[in-house]
Amino acid sequence: MDTRKFNRRKLLEAAAALAAAGLAPDRVFAQGTSGARAAKPLPARGEFVIRGATVLTMDAKLGDFEHGDVHVRNGAIVAVAATLAAPGAAAIDGRGMICMPGFIDTHWHLWTTVCRPLIRIDDPKRGYFPVTGALGPHFTPEDAYRSVRLGLAEALSAGATTVHNWAHNVRTPAHAGAELRAMGDCGVRGRFSYGQAQGMPDNEPMNYDDVASVKREWMPNDGMLMFGMCSRNFGPSQTALRGTISLDMARKDWGGARALGLPITLHTSGPSPIKALDEAKLLGPDVQLVHPLLTSAEDREILRQRGVSYSLAPIGESRRPASAGVIQLGELLEAGVKVSLSIDTTGTYGCDYFEAMRILYNLHQHRIGARVPLTSKRLVQLATLDGAVDLGIAERTGSLTPGKRADLILVRTGEVNIAPVGDPYEALISFAQPRNIDTVIVDGRILRRGGEFTALDYAEVLRQANETAAALRSRANWT
Repeated sequence: MDTRKFNRRKLLEAAAALAAAGLAPDRVFAQGTSGARAAKPLPARGEFVIRGATVLTMDAKLGDFEHGDVHVRNGAIVAVAATLAAPGAAAIDGRGMICMPGFIDTHWHLWTTVCRPLIRIDDPKRGYFPVTGALGPHFTPEDAYRSVRLGLAEALSAGATTVHNWAHNVRTPAHAGAELRAMGDCGVRGRFSYGQAQGMPDNEPMNYDDVASVKREWMPNDGMLMFGMCSRNFGPSQTALRGTISLDMARKDWGGARALGLPITLHTSGPSPIKALDEAKLLGPDVQLVHPLLTSAEDREILRQRGVSYSLAPIGESRRPASAGVIQLGELLEAGVKVSLSIDTTGTYGCDYFEAMRILYNLHQHRIGARVPLTSKRLVQLATLDGAVDLGIAERTGSLTPGKRADLILVRTGEVNIAPVGDPYEALISFAQPRNIDTVIVDGRILRRGGEFTALDYAEVLRQANETAAALRSRANWT
């Protein structure tokens, strides 16, 4: 194990002692033993009412409100109605804004974010895969921490309140701890899926002693972070840099994950592996697949029967060559397969869930049209509640249902790119941009207000990311 691995448990015990003395921040996560200081404390959970907003609850029973209030106390949604009385609660003016659940991203390689300065979309030798493949082996735990924090800063600014951190370059348990620490320090809800390090031999199984040690260290926590496993590719693949394993190795790796009670996620770029995985009895409701581009009708029926979900990453998928397949949202919806939305990576484009939804709508209309109806509201559900269903947390988040945790955003509707607003769902799909997001609240903590971070020191995040990008370039001798 890397000697820089921090002892998170001792730090939390110290924080608890400080809390008893009335001196501790609301939540503390260590930043290792490398000399980095503790993260700035997250805002406290309090009690407030968002008043006068257009409220899109994504709760079929509750419905929407043209003008409504949302009452939050100690991180939970207490009530949603046209008008609420909440004596003593702070008021947040929601007039001229849409109040809705935060976006739930179900697949994002956050460790690659700091590689941005070196990636070129117009030079195959300096594209996303060559750069991340070359730099990946040189990542330290601190590099991983800084890259994840940079990615999550963008995620919050784009309205994401939950992120599935698809970590397919976990070089040591300390790297895993660093990424989990970054997620905790930023205040997001999320799942960390532990994956093999870049360049690991395909004939070696995952080290589940290491995976188990990280699980013991971090799970359970305060309910904000979850744990899973991301598998190497199975079968013929267009992304061999990420590893391609045999069916026998998949049985070993997936068996190890299931022995620890971990959900599994797998890329399906290239020819569909679904039938082979099903014949091997590997598919089940604990499996999430990513990139539905080449599925058959038979594949989709298997997925429906097994309860497998599929994460779409339309911004990146729409840039792939025609030979890679097409984004099959319509076919999946028609077959009754669970679906969700993701960004994938921000190495070659920015985090924009509005753009992702627009691309899905445009391509659906181009390919399928009215044969499989797709409304603006259905797309917003895809980006919110469906993500919670995919990650198994729909009882906690994904809709503005009283009793669920308060993960929500406020979107300004008076700005030049979106005003005047008619149907709010149409406005979100056709016109909204990340810059319209005014407020981001995760588990009742106000992490962004007025388009600015309330606790995260973005200047420090950016400075450290620049340092890490330069150091990785030097270590990898990348020119």
